Amino acid sequence: MEIDAGRFTVRLARDEQDIAAAQRLRYRVFVEELGASASDEERALRREIDEYDPHFEHLILIDKETESSDPLDRVAGAYRLMTNDRAKAGIGFYGSTEYDLTLIETCGRPAVELGRSCVGSEVRGGAAMHLLWTGLGEFVTARKIEIMFGVASFHGADPAPLAHALSFLHYNHLAPEDLRVRARPENFAAMDRLPPEQVDRKQAARQIPALIKAYLRLGGFVGEGAWVDHDFNTVDVCLLMDTSRMVSRYRDFYGKEGKPAAPAARTPGDGSAAERSGG
Repeated sequence: MEIDAGRFTVRLARDEQDIAAAQRLRYRVFVEELGASASDEERALRREIDEYDPHFEHLILIDKETESSDPLDRVAGAYRLMTNDRAKAGIGFYGSTEYDLTLIETCGRPAVELGRSCVGSEVRGGAAMHLLWTGLGEFVTARKIEIMFGVASFHGADPAPLAHALSFLHYNHLAPEDLRVRARPENFAAMDRLPPEQVDRKQAARQIPALIKAYLRLGGFVGEGAWVDHDFNTVDVCLLMDTSRMVSRYRDFYGKEGKPAAPAARTPGDGSAAERSGG
C-alpha cells in the first residue's frame, strides 16, 4: 500500500530507518512538545521508543520537501498499527497495560489497535492528518478489519479539570456492553464526574481534542473509565469503532469501494498535534 500525494507519500514502514524516523517524530511531539517523560537513551537518540515497536506495523507520512538533511526528519506523520493476529503472536496489545481488553481479545473478530498517532508542527492543520486517515482506510479495507480501538489522550494528568468532557463522553458515547472495555484499577478515573444535568456541552466540546471528535463523528465509542498516565502527562480514554455499527458514516468517509472519499471542509484531526491512540 502506497499513496503518492505530491509533497507527501503515505505507506507502511519498510525497514528500521523508517521506524527510527517515526520514533524521531514521536519524540518531537510527545516529549518536546507535550512533556512526556523520556529515558536517557531516548534523549540521546531523540527518539521515543518502547518494547512494543517491533511488534507494530508503522504507517508513515513522508515529507519529500523537508528542509532537514537528516533522513530521520523526513517522517511528518505516523500511526502504529497492531492487528489481533500480531498481538497474539507477539507481546499482546499495548492498550492492555491500561484497559482490560478481554472483550476484544475473545470476540473472534478482526481488530486493529491504533497507536502513537501524530503529525509534525510544520505540516499541522493541512492535508497531513487526512492523508494518514486515507492510508489507515486502505489498511482497514485490505485487512478486512471490523474493530478499531486505542487509547486517546487529553493533555495533562489531572482528570478534575476535564470533568465536563469526560462526563459528556460517558453519558453520550459509552460503548455497548459487548465492547465496553474497562480501565484497569491502578490508575482508574471515573468519567461520570458530574451529574448529567450539570454537564456543560459547550465546555465539553472545547476540551475534547479534535481527533477524539473525529472518531466520534464516525460513530466511535469510549470504554468505561479513564486512565491517568503520569509518564505521558495525559488522561486517556479508550476509543472503539465497530464497522458493523457505523457502516454509513464509515463508507461516507472511506468511499463506497473502500477508497477514501474527498476531504470534507474540515478533515478529521485538523490542527491536532497528536493523539496517542493505542499508546
